[in-house]
Amino acid sequence: MTSDLLLLLGAAGASAVETVEAVTIVLALGATRGWRSPLLGAGAAVGVLAVAIAALGPALEAVPIDWLRLVVGSLLLVFGLQWLRKAILRAAGFLPVHDEEQTYAEEVARARAAGASEPGLDGYAFTISFKAVLLEGLEIAFIVITLGASQGSTLLAAVGAVAAVIAVVAVAAAVRRPLARVPENQLAFAVGVMLTAFGTFWASEGAGVEWPGDDAALPVLIAAIAAWALAFVVLLRRRRTLAEEPAA
Repeated sequence: MTSDLLLLLGAAGASAVETVEAVTIVLALGATRGWRSPLLGAGAAVGVLAVAIAALGPALEAVPIDWLRLVVGSLLLVFGLQWLRKAILRAAGFLPVHDEEQTYAEEVARARAAGASEPGLDGYAFTISFKAVLLEGLEIAFIVITLGASQGSTLLAAVGAVAAVIAVVAVAAAVRRPLARVPENQLAFAVGVMLTAFGTFWASEGAGVEWPGDDAALPVLIAAIAAWALAFVVLLRRRRTLAEEPAA
């Protein structure tokens, strides 16, 4: 039960982060060049992603669970560590944090520089929207498929992802502005911790490790990785402060 809830939250959190980034680009294109072509591009990308998830999810669940958890858990661990590394560097000030207002302004400037929108289907708006939604969606699909297959519940992971996507899109459609108030960087940090914990847990199980308390060990592992990541943030902030201090 605990692992199912964490799976749902992990898929939802990752999907929310990626959806905010994609929605910002679609909003900029729609406000600048009209809504028809960006929405068609986004819809086409969603269709491609839905087919990929529908095809790969059941196929992965047919693989023996130990092998699946070893391979997929290892991939998820690598993916989670990449998220966590960037989140730590952003929190410590070594990388700029995501700024959706700035991203929106930059995308609007590029859309205007591309010239007047074409009659009928605007190829520029369609292509950029399709690419943005597909790239961000592929990360969502990867997380949904790997989380769901490792836990034996692709449907549950998909429910969390779809709920997050619908919530973000609904809010964006209502305000028609970039969702700058969404705590995207904090969400990315939390998702990085959870993906790293899931990857560690399942890859270890696939290799034959027996965790004390089985699934009950997962929240403890998440807490330990979060503490480890926060310790790195503190150390890196201190290093940055010392580097910026003028020499005596």
